[in-house]
Amino acid sequence: MFFSSTGLVVKGVLLLLIVFSVVSWAIIMFKFFQIQKAFSESGRFMDFFWKTKRFDTIASQVDRFGSSPLTALFNEGYSELKQLMEAESGKPDHGGLSTDLGGVANVTRALRRATNLEVNRLEKYTTFLATTGSTSPFIGLFGTVWGIMVAFEGIGRTGSASLAVVAPGIAEALIATAVGLVAAIPAVMAYNHFQHKIRVLVKEMDSFSTEFLNIVQRNIAGK
Repeated sequence: MFFSSTGLVVKGVLLLLIVFSVVSWAIIMFKFFQIQKAFSESGRFMDFFWKTKRFDTIASQVDRFGSSPLTALFNEGYSELKQLMEAESGKPDHGGLSTDLGGVANVTRALRRATNLEVNRLEKYTTFLATTGSTSPFIGLFGTVWGIMVAFEGIGRTGSASLAVVAPGIAEALIATAVGLVAAIPAVMAYNHFQHKIRVLVKEMDSFSTEFLNIVQRNIAGK
């Protein structure tokens, strides 16, 4: 009822803000379940990793924890390690990876590359939340200013400042401001929450990379 009585500009502002809000909530729900599953499966994977210890056994069952970013790091690190071992075993005078200290650097780069890819995956769509949180209040403010302009135009056209003349424009102004805040506040809160969770996961990935490299280096030193 109110929407149909608003001006064309305010209709456009409200529609844009509603789209921002709906898309933001869809992203919020998706990222919430994605990140919660990443945390849950990362914990299970680490338990399995330390109980199993053998890389080949872990690799055969890593798909059980597919939502964990740690599994991507393990797959990349183990894949690089296997390639290096196969390359070394083909040399007549090979002595394992101990003859090629650059092998550890290759594994390190593979882990770093996998970490960057996983961070990008976890942060995907969150920039839209940041955009919504930062722009929606200003879009609503534009609707507010336009509504006040409509109210002043009504005063100038009728020569009267009665409530009946100014109320429609003021109402448009207030509703635009309210919808802008309704779109922005959840988006900002969700964005900050997800960024905090992602930072925790990044620390877990860095810790896992360190432990993985330590295991590789101990095996090299033992050869």
